[in-house]
Amino acid sequence: MIRISIQFTEAQIKSLKTMAKARKTSVAKLVRESVTLFLINNSNEAIREAKRQRLLEGLKKIKEAKFRDIEGKTDLSTNHDQYLDEIYSS
Repeated sequence: MIRISIQFTEAQIKSLKTMAKARKTSVAKLVRESVTLFLINNSNEAIREAKRQRLLEGLKKIKEAKFRDIEGKTDLSTNHDQYLDEIYSS
């Protein structure tokens, strides 16, 4: 592990010490667990946001595309897999 120095307010350290005592653990362990949860939650948010952006880009491509056959009918229902491959591969 790497040692670093962090400054807390008096209220924060008081709460942390109370929680640590109640859980029979150290303040350092509580802080490490909190940081881990923070990193997990923010990683998931970043992943969700990236997926959301890809989806919006894909929807934009679908809206801009002209998926029509010779008779002018849409062929999206027959070729949807092909169009999705085109969207997600670019």
